Amino acid sequence: MKLHLIFIGNKFIYNRSLREYILRKIENESEFINSITYFKASDSSLFLYLEEELNSSDQIIIISTKKNFSTVGKLICTATSDSQILREGMLIPQKASLFEDRSYLLEYNNSIVNVLQIDEGESLPQLLLQATSTKATIHVFEEAEEDLITILNPIAQTYEVQFDVTLQVEGWLRVDIFSKKYGDISKFIHGAKKLLPKKLIPSSNIVLYIIEKLSASSKKITFSESCTGGLLSYYFTKENGASKILDGSLVTYSNSLKENWLAVSHSVIEENGAVSKEVVREMSEGCISVSGADYALSVSGIAGDTGGTTEKPVGTVYIGVRSKEVHEEEHLHFHGDRNYVQSQTVLYAVKMLLLIDKETFF
Repeated sequence: MKLHLIFIGNKFIYNRSLREYILRKIENESEFINSITYFKASDSSLFLYLEEELNSSDQIIIISTKKNFSTVGKLICTATSDSQILREGMLIPQKASLFEDRSYLLEYNNSIVNVLQIDEGESLPQLLLQATSTKATIHVFEEAEEDLITILNPIAQTYEVQFDVTLQVEGWLRVDIFSKKYGDISKFIHGAKKLLPKKLIPSSNIVLYIIEKLSASSKKITFSESCTGGLLSYYFTKENGASKILDGSLVTYSNSLKENWLAVSHSVIEENGAVSKEVVREMSEGCISVSGADYALSVSGIAGDTGGTTEKPVGTVYIGVRSKEVHEEEHLHFHGDRNYVQSQTVLYAVKMLLLIDKETFF
């Protein structure tokens, strides 16, 4: 059974932060979203589309504004030969089998529809559509995709699960696991971990996992960023509990701040350029010195879309990672637009952090 998500209302098209919040909530609480469709409030094709969807054998989530909530109900009633009634201050179809504040569930033929109402500044109401399968996510590092599939296939067959493998960045694979009826995801993950003890992290959220591990050992981390402009910091601070491991970070976009805040040598910048292995090495060293943290990540690069040279084209990035015992630096070249280069840089930096201390993180 496929899951379709339908947005009805202009604000879901133009208000990106509201739309992304809704998607995060639904993705965390439901199965894979197979399709997403947007309708403006005045779109005359909405009724025919809803009628077709209601006669499918799929799960449907409809997100509506308060202004359009009762109109959506009317359209559903017309398509299903039903009428609206007032329940808990809401006009909803009489055949709705479940309802909560700003949310109701309707079963029609073989389709299941959950209609939810949300506007700016509100929390998403309760999702009444229940997932029919269980799912989990693990992450595997330093393993080729084909080799990983070969390793996991026999375990998946034994415990009756399915999995998909996707590349996050080079050296980091995400594995999404799905189970129906008699599958046992926990035993699948346990079996995979036994075969990949220093490569597999059994957690869907890598940052929450890092927060948990560093909190347990009372360790701290800090960052010094140039081309990512604070995105690495945000990647951590958007998660609950980040304050347990992160006291702060430094966005040193200019050379003068690299020198004054992080004690990067002026001569090192002059000789190698701000985008260089030598500079990110001194950035991470300065970060550790200033903060007293246990780990530091440093980033400098040319995210684009302009600013590249023949020697250092757009997408050139240097990343440094340092603990109190060791440090490593890598030279990368990413492709894509400015935002995609920045996102890949952040993921690669997180990967380097995990791999520099396998005893802690694996």
